[in-house]
Amino acid sequence: MVVPIEIVQKEKTSYNIYIEPLKELKFDNKVAVITNPTVAKYHLQNVLKKIKAPLVEVIEVKDGEEYKNIDTILEILDKLFKAKFDRKSTLIALGGGVIGDMTGFAASIYQRGIDFIQMPTTLLAQVDASVGGKTGVNNKYGKNLIGSFYQPKAVYIDPAFLDTLPKREYAAGLAEVIKMAVMFDEEFFTFLEENDLYDREIAIKLIAKSVSLKANVVNQDEKEKGLRAVLNYGHTFGHVIENLTNYEKYLHGEAVGIGMVMANELAVELNLLSNKDAKRIKALLEKNHIPTTFKIEDENEFYEHFFLDKKSMQGKITFILPNAKIGTHIIKKDIPKGLILKVLAKFKG
Repeated sequence: MVVPIEIVQKEKTSYNIYIEPLKELKFDNKVAVITNPTVAKYHLQNVLKKIKAPLVEVIEVKDGEEYKNIDTILEILDKLFKAKFDRKSTLIALGGGVIGDMTGFAASIYQRGIDFIQMPTTLLAQVDASVGGKTGVNNKYGKNLIGSFYQPKAVYIDPAFLDTLPKREYAAGLAEVIKMAVMFDEEFFTFLEENDLYDREIAIKLIAKSVSLKANVVNQDEKEKGLRAVLNYGHTFGHVIENLTNYEKYLHGEAVGIGMVMANELAVELNLLSNKDAKRIKALLEKNHIPTTFKIEDENEFYEHFFLDKKSMQGKITFILPNAKIGTHIIKKDIPKGLILKVLAKFKG
């Protein structure tokens, strides 16, 4: 299956997302595969057999969200300079969302921009992080606050990569799938409720549907000026959770899952979402082994962290919420502080 990306705001910006077994890839110049030891152990040799190029470098970086920082980017750039990569060279991101974000960012700034390809190996990266051109790293102030919008030349999603994925990582990816359904497609949400999402054939269907939904959004709004912001449902709360726990306790998808539950509580408080639908969403998350609880120590501290989010502007916090029913959404920027604190207080117990 091939899903096209065509950025309407740019001339000649298009590429394909291939959902199929990986085929031979030919290059006329140097290629660097950016990965980590965990992914390399399972997939690197098979991928290298598929790459035909004059020179193929392998750059391994440390595994984990805590290493998604500017220091790692400098390590990658240093190795590219030492190997004399030029503007016609290509980087390949072989790994999950962390590897994809860092590889894309490195490609966007190396000699003012070289080509890169996404080869996502986790479900989260396959359905979300590899699609749409968001790249970047974290710092002490928050998640992805340093980065760029930089589109890959192609995305290769081989479902076989999921065979070696730990169950916890797979579940974290399902959180992003559920997010997509809640925001855009109630029929898809019902499909997720009614099927075993750990079954391979079902997994291929949910990957294809999620990628199609996200591609449609990115095609219309590459740089998150409007519609694309809706993809951040669960992230406003989730990014605070990640930051408060130093990116060590939760996988990204797990934090998003908890963030969705928090966002739903806010939507219920605003009479935007029924308790029944909020419970449906929480039940689907829990059925698929995604965390839904977090103990807030200080709701005022949690609240202040919202202002480090990229979506917060001019002192206003942006919340992405379900609206009226599953499959619809609303962007809210005018919610009183007292109401937000009331919702946060529900998670102190």
